[in-house]
Parts: sequence; structure tokens; C-alpha cells
Amino acid sequence: MKLGKSYSPFLVALFTATTVVFSGQATAGEGPSPALSAPPEIPAAAVLAHAQQFQDIADRNGGTRAHGRPGYRASADFVKSRLDAAGFTTTLQSFTHNGATGWNVIADWPGGNPNEIVFLGAHLDSVTAGPGINDNASGSAAALETALTLARAKPTLQKHVRFGWWGAEELGLIGSRQYVNSLPSAERSKIKTYLNFDMVGARNTTTWGVYNDTPSLQQMFQDYFRGKGIPSRTMNIGGRSDHASFKNIGVQVSGIGSGSDPCYHQRCDNISNVGSKELGIAANAAAHAAWTLAGATALAAAA
Repeated sequence: MKLGKSYSPFLVALFTATTVVFSGQATAGEGPSPALSAPPEIPAAAVLAHAQQFQDIADRNGGTRAHGRPGYRASADFVKSRLDAAGFTTTLQSFTHNGATGWNVIADWPGGNPNEIVFLGAHLDSVTAGPGINDNASGSAAALETALTLARAKPTLQKHVRFGWWGAEELGLIGSRQYVNSLPSAERSKIKTYLNFDMVGARNTTTWGVYNDTPSLQQMFQDYFRGKGIPSRTMNIGGRSDHASFKNIGVQVSGIGSGSDPCYHQRCDNISNVGSKELGIAANAAAHAAWTLAGATALAAAA
């Protein structure tokens, strides 16, 4: 997240089982409506392993993953390689800022209505001062494991699901702004929801922040946390992360954030600055949102 951060129905409740019983008779010639499905539980260790990969990349590249530095491109290549292997259609979108090339990683999962897109994203860059593990390897790792879980589970989706990892967020939301500005108006209108995951791994988080930009999406996350017995609070971060690029083109947006970070934008924002439990909570909240908003139903037939 860039400097200056401050903390202050298509939607239906996600069913807690993959099969529910419908009462009443089905219309002649029609079967019952398919039941919504819940995502599989994401192990915290899987998310932490991705965060460790980002730490290792920084360690090999001068301690940073900032825009214009080799550690950033290595981070983008790592994410893309995992998504390619999982069956996503991926793109490295390049842009130039401050004389350096940056990249966004865009990943589409096949299926779902292509005219109704549920978009999850996180910024991939760090500041130059450190490896940026909470800010924002945490969100990048949570989004990545959510995507990989979707690929393994292969639910049938009513809406199309897309993921994005943004470059140069720390310099002013450059990558996400470049992405939305590059879209024709017809493509912009297909994006129905954007969810942002920025700084979601702070150790010892007890109360989770939920962006207040779109009440229905805020309620979805709050209901999820309540169902897990996890306290949450309203978070207003204004235009200080990548959701703002989408909000500015009329997309409904939301997101979550963890607790305070004493190593914000410092060298000590390393792997020791994040908690495995917190990373797991973030990824499972992201998966809940993806399954809910995309209308995930029974498992698709095996390929």
C-alpha cells in the first residue's frame, strides 16, 4: 500500500455445505436449482509458502521487490509460472513508469459468463526499502493461493473469475490504473466486482478491517468473519490502494486488511513480520468471496 494509508441480492449467504435440500416440487421438465458450493479450506501453510518465495526472491535481488528492480520481475515471473501450470490463461501487461518497465500479471480462469467478471487483486511490488512481505507479499500470496485452489476445485461458475497482481502500486497505483485505462469501455462494463487484498498478514491481528466502499460487499465479508467468530471493523482507506482504480471506472469494490504493522515500508517488513494464521484467514476470506460472488456450484465434470 502506498504512503499515506489510514485505517478508520446477487449476494446471498454462502451455504456451509456443498449440497442443500430444496423444498417443494420442481417445475415440470426442470430439475432443482443447483446448490452453491463452499470453497475447500485453504491451509495457512500454503499461503505462507508463497510469502516465503517472495522473501527468497528479495534476498536474491538486493533485498527489495520494487518497481524497476530485478526482484519485481522475478516476483511476476513466479506468480505467472504457478498460474500457467494450474491452467489459467495469463498475461504479462507491461507499462513504463519513471523510465523503468513494470508489469501487471492478469490471470483468467475458464468458464463463467464472460460478460460478468468477478475480479480479485493485490499489488505485487514492495517499496525500495525492503522486501515488502506484509506490504504486499501477503495479499499477493493470498490471491495466488485462492486462484490455485479454484483451479484444483474446478467448481462450475455462473460468473467469470479474473485475478490481477499489480505493479508500481507504491508509486501511485500505476499498474492498476494502466490496466483499467487500457480497457475499452465495453470491457470495463463487464467487470462487476473488484476485491482488493493489501497488507493482510500482520502478526497478532485480532480484528479485521473491511473496506466500506460498497455496503453489500462489506456486509459479505463481515458476515463471513462473524460466522468464523472473528471480529471485524469498518476500514476506510480512500484511494490509497488499487481498488481505487476500479472504483473510478464505476466498479463495485471492497477488500480486507489486517492489523497495524510496525514495519510498514521498512526493511523489517520481512517474513518474520507476517503470521501464518493471519495469511490463512485472508486467503480463506478471499476464497469465500470468490465462490460467493461467482456463484460457484457443483464440481465440474473431471477433465
